[in-house]
Amino acid sequence: MTLVEPDDLGGGAGAGADGRKGVPQSGQLHALLDMGRTQADRWFPGLTDELVDHGAVLGSGGEIQLFAGGTRKVAVPGNELIGTTRRLLEERIRRRTLADEHVTVVRARACGLRFEGGRVTGVLHQGADGGTESCLPVDAVVDAMGRSSRLTSWLRDGGWPEPPVDRMRIDLGYATGLFRRGPELPGVRVAHQLPLAADTVDRQPDTGAMAAVEGDRWMVVIAAYADRRLTRDRDAFLRRMHEMEAEPFGVVAGRCELLGEVETYTMAHSMRRNWSRTERLPGGLFVVGDAVASFNPVYGQGMTSAFLHASCLAAHLRKGADLTAPAVGYFEHVRVVVDAAWKVSTLADLAQPHVTGPYPPGYRFSKALSDRMGEASVTDAWVNERFLDVVNMRRHPAALETPHFWWRVGKALLARRAGAARPGRC
Repeated sequence: MTLVEPDDLGGGAGAGADGRKGVPQSGQLHALLDMGRTQADRWFPGLTDELVDHGAVLGSGGEIQLFAGGTRKVAVPGNELIGTTRRLLEERIRRRTLADEHVTVVRARACGLRFEGGRVTGVLHQGADGGTESCLPVDAVVDAMGRSSRLTSWLRDGGWPEPPVDRMRIDLGYATGLFRRGPELPGVRVAHQLPLAADTVDRQPDTGAMAAVEGDRWMVVIAAYADRRLTRDRDAFLRRMHEMEAEPFGVVAGRCELLGEVETYTMAHSMRRNWSRTERLPGGLFVVGDAVASFNPVYGQGMTSAFLHASCLAAHLRKGADLTAPAVGYFEHVRVVVDAAWKVSTLADLAQPHVTGPYPPGYRFSKALSDRMGEASVTDAWVNERFLDVVNMRRHPAALETPHFWWRVGKALLARRAGAARPGRC
């Protein structure tokens, strides 16, 4: 396998310590959802233990505090999340990957594809700093170039149709700060103020997440929309942390030293390229990660989706797939993953007053059910566990559509509204 990569990946322990040009959002807090960690440990056995050995922090049960506004949701025993910077995660995976004798790296920038006989036969590339164009002969190509992938234009230039694209404008901005971590929040490893909608843009509450990460630090991100997006202003960042209804954010802002600068990143829209609906595809072409779909990062689906796409690709190849033929089965498999993540994130995004659609059929009914489920999950551990299974991509959203699930939601709401709610499990 040959990687065509313009960034200097290096190979030592310090490689990528300052982030990579190809990952401008690397300084932001990233969530590796539970299913993503499961897949990561599958492909890189012992990776979780390795990350913890290098300072990452594994939280579970009550150490993970989820807040709906200012109300803390009931904890789910067995629920786990790992706190790590993206830089550490990438460095450990990169080290493992480059140690494989079957992997080589060409430091270059891909600039096109060569097609012959209805399939991809080569990758055109130039040196990372320009220079003469060369062609790397290939049996198959995997596009992992992210949301800014130029694959669609290369297909158009080669006479192939582009995939249909869905976009939802979200106008999101998020900002991350690193804080020195001490004993100020004993027993807390992760805190998350869940996204809530408001009646007007001006009254939109912030969404926030914080995690204990390597180097005895807290990593805190605040996400906001439209005109409420944050800048790199340190005082404004600390003030917004104090304004969060979830108490841990104010504790860290008031007691911990903010290290370095606040890093910001913006995302105008969520997008998915519908490769399974493309009229014609060349043989030997695969697409993974954000090049397939990039979701609102508030929900943490990006890295986990990419791991699941890799698993889809492995399953496709294990079946003895013909690399000269279009990978129809692979793209159908990936579509299931993408549709599930898209449904979860866009249903929540459409609740924001500045997001204007497109609204799927039955949106109002789905939104009403989602609101009731969110309310029930605050006090009922059984409901919250199944909700988190979907959020963490361990289960398909269809798991929240069964009669038994909604019976439990109704039971929890009746108890809650009667003032006699008790955390419970079925």
